Amino acid sequence: MANYYNIDDILTEEEFVPVVFHKAANGVIIDPSSETNSVEQGAKVELPLWLAQELYFRQAISISVPACFNQKTRLEIQADAACVDLKSRSPYFYEFGCKIAPMVGDKTVEILLLSAFKIRYKEILTKAYTAAYTATSKFLTLLTKEETNLYEAAQISMAAFKKWRMGGPRLQRASVLGRKRKPIE
Repeated sequence: MANYYNIDDILTEEEFVPVVFHKAANGVIIDPSSETNSVEQGAKVELPLWLAQELYFRQAISISVPACFNQKTRLEIQADAACVDLKSRSPYFYEFGCKIAPMVGDKTVEILLLSAFKIRYKEILTKAYTAAYTATSKFLTLLTKEETNLYEAAQISMAAFKKWRMGGPRLQRASVLGRKRKPIE
C-alpha cells in the first residue's frame, strides 16, 4: 500500500506494468476503443501498478517484468551503470523496482537494483563533492528522483562541512577544564 500523502509514492504507482489475465473479466473497460466491455482470459495488457497490485493479490493476473528492467537495461548497467539514463526508463526506477520485484517471478530484478544503486551511489557522491556546476548539469539529467535527492543532500552536506571548516576556532576549551581541583587528603 502506498503512503497516502507521499506524491512520489503516488507517481511511482502510476507506472504501467505488463500483465496477463488468468480469468475473464466482464464490465471492464481497459481500452476505450474496444468494442466490448470485457477482458478475456490470457489477454495481455498494461495496467498502472496500483491496479495491477490489487488484481495480483486477488490472483486474477500475473505480472511480467516491465520494459525498464529488460535485458538491454541490464546489459547497459553491467557495462557502466554510472552512464545509464535511468530517468528516461522510469523517474522512480528504484522505488518502482522494489515494489514490482516481489510480484514478478524474476529474482534478478532485485540483484539489478542493488548493483545499479551501489555503483551509481559512489559516482553520485563523487560528483557532488568534487564537480563544478557546469559539469554536473548533464549528469543530473541521468539521475532518478531518489538519486537527485541523494545528490542534493550530499551537496548540502559538503557546503555545511566547508562552512564549519572555514569558520571559527577548531578546538574549544571545555569549561570544566578551567576549574582547579581540590587536593586529595
